Amino acid sequence: MVSKDMKKAREAGPRPTRRTVAGLRTGLAALGALVLTLVGVVGAAHASAPDPDSFRFSVTTASPDGPDDRRIFDFVAEPGARIQDQVAVSNHGPAPVTFAMVTNDGIFTPTGSFDIRTSDQEPQDSGGWFEVQQNVEVPAGETVIVPFTITVPENVTPGDHPAGIVATVTTAASASGPGVGVESRVGVRVNLRVPGEVVPSIALDGVTATYTPSWNPFAPGDVRVSYEVTNDGNLRVAGDQTITASGPFGIGASTLGRGVEGIKELIPGTSRSTAATIGGIWPVGPITTEVVVTPALVATEGEAGGAIDVPAADLRPVTVTVTTWAIPWVHLLLLAVVALVVIGVRDNRRRRTQRLEALLAKARAEGRAAAVGETGTDAVSTPGDPAPSTPSAPDALAEPASGTRAPSSGG
Repeated sequence: MVSKDMKKAREAGPRPTRRTVAGLRTGLAALGALVLTLVGVVGAAHASAPDPDSFRFSVTTASPDGPDDRRIFDFVAEPGARIQDQVAVSNHGPAPVTFAMVTNDGIFTPTGSFDIRTSDQEPQDSGGWFEVQQNVEVPAGETVIVPFTITVPENVTPGDHPAGIVATVTTAASASGPGVGVESRVGVRVNLRVPGEVVPSIALDGVTATYTPSWNPFAPGDVRVSYEVTNDGNLRVAGDQTITASGPFGIGASTLGRGVEGIKELIPGTSRSTAATIGGIWPVGPITTEVVVTPALVATEGEAGGAIDVPAADLRPVTVTVTTWAIPWVHLLLLAVVALVVIGVRDNRRRRTQRLEALLAKARAEGRAAAVGETGTDAVSTPGDPAPSTPSAPDALAEPASGTRAPSSGG
């Protein structure tokens, strides 16, 4: 007979041998080594990029001896000229950092802030005229002066050519996971103006106006205006904007001047969208909206202090007028309601008058019928019948009542 213990052992299966246990221990050790290796690789990747919370840096204009007081680089250069200058890259963190030096064309963000093209975009203008070292290592708490050279092409077009020079570094973004980095960049703007046939010019495009009435019939509505200002010249310009809306013959004119933010700067070939709302406009039919943008030059001073002269006649205001219809739908609806109420009251009064007249006519007819019933139907004669006769008084005396003898006359 097989004992119960032996039976349980057979059902449980074969017991592990010493060789099996040793193999399992070897596999676990290999897996542990692999995990440590991966952790080391990830740690090395994070160590190669600085922690964004542990460092700060800045880039400023500089002389060969150190940072100076200039805020931006402002150059006026002839075609073919070479400009040499330098920037100061300062590392304010506790560890050394290697920065990549990048140059590119200047642009403006939709909010009106100056920026340069991203690193993955090739320069199309002055951003490609720079010569600067690709990388610079800055020790902790120190500043390194980085020289650069700008070579203006011989066939360059006159006007403004903005650019920028920046120091960039990719930092580890722990919140985004391993292997994901964030590029941080700080730089200095470079304004480069080439003399020649300069033309400051702006254009207004896509001007639209929409009227929105108020649901309160005793309150005016609003005119929403949107348009785009484009610098189609070759100089940087600023601009003051004024918007006026009015009804026919200037009725209810309203001007929005200070409420519209002026254009601080618009570089050649770029546009800026503007939208504004003018209140206090009554719906009186056609609404005329006039947009006026007055350009102004953005001053650029070269190292020698000489600015480019621009004829004042070229800075003429640009005006665009559009017309939109402001139909008083709310007031028309109110008038329709009032008209319906008036018509309803008038019809109701007419029906009441007709009912009253009908009741009076019926009452008269009933009164006549009652009068005829009291006097008898013979009292009513019809045309063509002889009038009823009544006995005269003598005839009545001539026929005395029975049993009465009439007295004789004369003896």
